[in-house]
Amino acid sequence: MPAPAACLFDLDGLLLDTEPLHGQAWTRAAAHFGGQLSPSQRLQLRGRRRQDCAAQVATWLLAANAIPVSSDDLLAVQQPISRQLLAAAPAMPGAQALVRCCAELSIPMALVTSSAKEAVQRKSASHPWLKQIQTRVLGDDPELAQGKPAADPFRLAAARLGVDPAACWALEDSLAGATAALAAGCRVWILESDAEGDGIALDQLPEGTWTLIQRLDQVQGELRLLAGA
Repeated sequence: MPAPAACLFDLDGLLLDTEPLHGQAWTRAAAHFGGQLSPSQRLQLRGRRRQDCAAQVATWLLAANAIPVSSDDLLAVQQPISRQLLAAAPAMPGAQALVRCCAELSIPMALVTSSAKEAVQRKSASHPWLKQIQTRVLGDDPELAQGKPAADPFRLAAARLGVDPAACWALEDSLAGATAALAAGCRVWILESDAEGDGIALDQLPEGTWTLIQRLDQVQGELRLLAGA
């Protein structure tokens, strides 16, 4: 296995432990309009841009005969809840050490997240180590045609780093994110969730090279091994 030309990191659920909080925010927003979200539905929202999540939740509410609601109305309720919940989101175990390892080994890095710029700034405020990742593709990036699960975010990140996506390692925790990275041609490392029922449906992944991991330090170990460090 060759060393990566770059490491492309997801944010939510990969570097920061925010996914359960996002799920809570969407659940409470749906309840505000008389609807409910199942664990399976919450899982389907992972890794997607907030406008795409809102459109999906609105569709589910309509199908469940809840109050008809627009994406904008949903976001008006969900965003304040999300901001409150995410203010103190902790780092995922091993995340800071992995980013530091990439910096020490001079491996280029990019953040590839569906979160918008304002949300990334808010969630990152108490995690200055994230500043080591200077190249970023965010959910509201003006150059981004489509968000995850389309390949566009990872292709754009690789282009900004000046590397071939096929030479990159992408680190993800969601089906949408892993699908996007595989579609871009990346080698994908998928972080398995500890929560029961929160795992990716691996049989839904497209063809490509991917590895399921339980801890981020497994990737760090591979990087140091390849670097002879």
